[in-house]
Amino acid sequence: MRARRPARPRGAVERLRERVAHVDDGDWFFAAIADQVAEQRLARGLSQKQLAELCGTTQSAIARLEAGGRPPRIDTLLRIANALDCELVVELRPR
Repeated sequence: MRARRPARPRGAVERLRERVAHVDDGDWFFAAIADQVAEQRLARGLSQKQLAELCGTTQSAIARLEAGGRPPRIDTLLRIANALDCELVVELRPR
């Protein structure tokens, strides 16, 4: 019997992209936001706990958002955007 080689550790964004690849069309918006939050957080070298402290929430709330656990509220997204020094842009476009 051959020994299995340990899997290469995957980053948070890579794991998120794998999960997002299987999301239904109706959930693409929230999956895209979750991906952007994770990317911006990692680009700034912040842990989930550090981001949570900056925007007045818990680490578990940031983890749920990044995992696509449930759609975030607009006020939560505004606090996260401010903590990440980002602009939150929401728009309606004709289909």
